[in-house]
Amino acid sequence: MGLGLPEDRPDGLDSPVTARIIKHMARAQVRVFRLTNGRIGSRWRIGAGFRKPVPTLLLDHVGRRSGRTFTTPLLYLEDGPDLVVVASQGGLPKNPQWYPNLVAHPDTTVRLRGEGVRRVRARTATPDERAELWPRLVELYADFAKYARWTDREIPVVVLEPR
Repeated sequence: MGLGLPEDRPDGLDSPVTARIIKHMARAQVRVFRLTNGRIGSRWRIGAGFRKPVPTLLLDHVGRRSGRTFTTPLLYLEDGPDLVVVASQGGLPKNPQWYPNLVAHPDTTVRLRGEGVRRVRARTATPDERAELWPRLVELYADFAKYARWTDREIPVVVLEPR
């Protein structure tokens, strides 16, 4: 859980301009990932990922109100047959849109480099699972710890189980 120190959050992070830039960058990453079957776009090399690139997947999710299908690139951790993603949204006060979409429509698909489409069922990690997974997620991408400090919400950890 965050320590309630949003003043540590960089200025402008939660501005509408930043949100638009992130949305356009994500769309470009999705296009390139799909065109190259993940040869390009399957590693996150920004922030803590600069020195230690992090694997990225494409998550499909259905809008809970619109019914439209969206695709979002996300960092992930492999945990046996499961994939684990984090609804950090860079430490912003609200969860990313994909999270409530998955809660409403948990049966979905992901794309992994060289593997194509994998059918999964999403669920929020239990408190015990989260306690076990969170240190591993921070080891994978150290900026997750920073994001947790920047927000008052507990950042959801989502387990994507094969179906």
